[in-house]
Amino acid sequence: MNNLLNYFDLHRGEENKKEVLSDVVANVSFRGANLWILACAIVIASIGLNVNSTAVIIGAMLISPLMVPIVGAGFALGTYNFPLLKKSLKNLFIATSVSLAVASLYFLITPFKETQSELIARTSPNIYDVLIAFFGGLVGVIAITRVEKGNPIPGVAIATALMPPLCTAGYGIAIWKMSYFFGAIYLYTINCFFICIATFFIVKYLKYPLAKNIDESQEKKVKFGISTLIFLLIIPSFYFAYKLYNEKKFSQHVTEYIDNELTQKGYTVIYKKTDLSTNPKKIELACLEKLNDNDEKVLNDKMKYYQIENSKLKIRRDTVDLKNDILNELGRKQIADNETETLAKKLQNELLNYKFDNAHLLAESKVLFPSIHNLSMAKHSFNEGTDSMQIVGVMLYQSPSELDSMDATKLKQWLLTKLELKDIVLVHQ
Repeated sequence: MNNLLNYFDLHRGEENKKEVLSDVVANVSFRGANLWILACAIVIASIGLNVNSTAVIIGAMLISPLMVPIVGAGFALGTYNFPLLKKSLKNLFIATSVSLAVASLYFLITPFKETQSELIARTSPNIYDVLIAFFGGLVGVIAITRVEKGNPIPGVAIATALMPPLCTAGYGIAIWKMSYFFGAIYLYTINCFFICIATFFIVKYLKYPLAKNIDESQEKKVKFGISTLIFLLIIPSFYFAYKLYNEKKFSQHVTEYIDNELTQKGYTVIYKKTDLSTNPKKIELACLEKLNDNDEKVLNDKMKYYQIENSKLKIRRDTVDLKNDILNELGRKQIADNETETLAKKLQNELLNYKFDNAHLLAESKVLFPSIHNLSMAKHSFNEGTDSMQIVGVMLYQSPSELDSMDATKLKQWLLTKLELKDIVLVHQ
C-alpha cells in the first residue's frame, strides 16, 4: 500500500518552499511590463472573439499574466499571509479593471459588433466550468511547486480561460447588453475563485510554513468564509447546467418532431428557427410545399406527443422576409464554407510543394541508370518547429541490387541539380 501511495506523493520533485513563495510574491504586482502584456493580450483575445477565431483566443490566453495574482491569493490564504492576500486582491482588481476598460474600448470602436458563437459561449457558465477551473487550478499550482515546471502551465492558461470572459464582459458593456456582462463576469469570478481554492488546498497539503500563527477561532472564520463562497458560487452554476440540459433536450424533441411529422411525410423543411427565451417557446418553420392554416393547427396539436407542448409553431409564408432570412443564413454558411475551402487549398498547395512528378523522374532516370525500374521521390522536413529545421529530399528506388557508391553519387548529384535541393537521401527497396 505504501508503495502505491508513493506514486501519488507530491513531495517528490518539490521545489524549495521559500523559493516558490518568493517567486509568487515577486510576480503578484501588475506594474510596467505585466500591465502592458495584459493589455495587449486583452486586445488579441477581443479580436479573436470578434472574428470568431479559436486559435487567436488561445494565443491570447497563453501570453496573459492574469493567473499570477489569483495564485498569489491562494498562497496567501493557505499560509495566512494577509498582507499578501490584500496585495494579490488589489492587483487582481487593477488587472480586471484594466482588462474591462481595454476590451470595452475595443468593442466600442470596432465596426464589427455581431455576436459570435465564441462570445455567447462565455455568457452561461455551469457546473462544468467550476470543475474545469478547480482541476485546472490544481494542475497549475502543482506545476508551480515543482523543481521542473514542465508543460502544464500553458495548458492551465488555456483550460481555465480567464481572458475570454473578461473580453465578453467588455463586449456586454460596449453594446450595453447587461445579460452578457453579468454572465461573463460570473464565469470570470468562478474561474478566479476556484483556481484560488485549488491553490489553497495544495498549499495546505504540502504544509507550507504559516506567515502568521492564528488561533482556532480565526482559522474557523477563514474556512467558514471559503465554504460560504463556494456554496454561493456553485448554486447558480447548477441552475445554468440544468437550463443547458433542458435546452438540449428540447432541441432533440424538436428535431424528432420535425422528422416524424414533416420530413418522413414528404415535406422539405428549408428554414428552421427556435426561440427559447419566450413563453411559450417559438418554433418557426418553412417548407417547399405549401401548408395552410389547418395544417399549422394540426402540427401545433401534435406537439404534446413530443414533450414540447409549451411551444408555439409558426409556419412562415411571408416570402420576402423568409427569403431575406434564408439568404442571411446561407451567407453565414457560405463564409464558413469559404474559410474551409481556403484552408483546404492552402493544405493542398503545401502538399504539392512536397511532391514531385515521379513518372517523369522515373523515365529520365532509366536512361541514366537502367537498373532502376521504379522510384518514389518526395520532400521531408526534419527538426520541424525549431530553428534548425531543414527540408531533405528522400528517394526510394527499386533495382535488382543497391547502386554502387559511384552510381549513387552520380544519381544524387543529378537530382540535386535538377530539383534544386540541398540534400538527398537514397533508400534502396
